[in-house]
Amino acid sequence: MKAGTLLTAAVEAARRSDKVAPVAERVNEIMDTSPATVAPETSVEDVVATLREHQLPGLPVVDSDGRVVGIVTEADLVLPDQDGDLHIPHYVNLFGGTVFLESLDRFEGRLRKAFAANAADMMTRDPDTVDPDTSVRDAARLIHRTGHNRLPVVEDGRLVGVVTRVDVLGALAA
Repeated sequence: MKAGTLLTAAVEAARRSDKVAPVAERVNEIMDTSPATVAPETSVEDVVATLREHQLPGLPVVDSDGRVVGIVTEADLVLPDQDGDLHIPHYVNLFGGTVFLESLDRFEGRLRKAFAANAADMMTRDPDTVDPDTSVRDAARLIHRTGHNRLPVVEDGRLVGVVTRVDVLGALAA
């Protein structure tokens, strides 16, 4: 299916959705106000089960105070690599020391995700968020710029909802 056809199908599906308010101007008019979430200590198995149960590509990770501390997506559950392996960064030994030719931060992040025991180990920290009064157009710009499919909606630091690409497309198409 071509990208234009897929986008058109998504807009049409959003138009038919009873969740999208006609001519919505603000995120709080189109967001899901009770999204599924996980806690930082939620096991990887339970994260996957929650994603499957709710048929979602991602979940906000919320601490006990309701603050968004991260987001876990399907992409966080898969290690993207050309060979499918977790390899040690290239290095050279020079004058009795080791000089790494690649970033250790990237390797450490991939290693942490490869051996993740819970949501905190695999989540993307400090995710992009919007507030309830953000305009639908601004949310659309952020979704387009970042490539995200869903954005946590945060008010006073606490999660109050989630807005998705389809929610935004539906509001803009109305």
